[in-house]
Amino acid sequence: MGYGLVVLSAGCSGLLSFCFLAVSIGTDYWYIIDVNKPNYTDSAELSSYSGLWRINEGTLHFWSDFSRELHKAVVIILPLGLVLLVFGWIFGLVSSLACSPKLLTGTAFYFLICSLFTVTGVSLYIEYSNKAMEEFQRVVAPKELAYVKVSFGWSFIMTWISFALELAAGLLLLLAVQTMRNGS
Repeated sequence: MGYGLVVLSAGCSGLLSFCFLAVSIGTDYWYIIDVNKPNYTDSAELSSYSGLWRINEGTLHFWSDFSRELHKAVVIILPLGLVLLVFGWIFGLVSSLACSPKLLTGTAFYFLICSLFTVTGVSLYIEYSNKAMEEFQRVVAPKELAYVKVSFGWSFIMTWISFALELAAGLLLLLAVQTMRNGS
């Protein structure tokens, strides 16, 4: 695999990572609570879905202070990772045009650090979701929980895809350095 192809692949990976993370941050389908109660016509009223910026709830409202603090951390970390990706893409473009192994290596590690921001944000969101579910279980009667289905939505999955693409961009840039040193 030639240097140009590897660098182009890393650039596409970084750009796609940015796109997936931007879409996931801007959408509201991170966590879905679906209530399907038999013989109840307004089950949708009890259902809810949430994103980073808003929660679309039915008639139940539950929040603890700890859940709020976790949510604030996620809302800070993931957009910060998004901004860092923009700079990573710029650094990657400059270092690949300069054909500098040191700059490419630095950019590769920069992308790997960006992936740490993303995985930290996702991990905090999982913890936040677990705490929200504990609150939900405390508020809702145990027999009613049989009708509740909880899942992570497609926005959450897109964040994991972004994380994988960030890792790929970093590793591809390291491969580009190796390819450059081997003279291909």
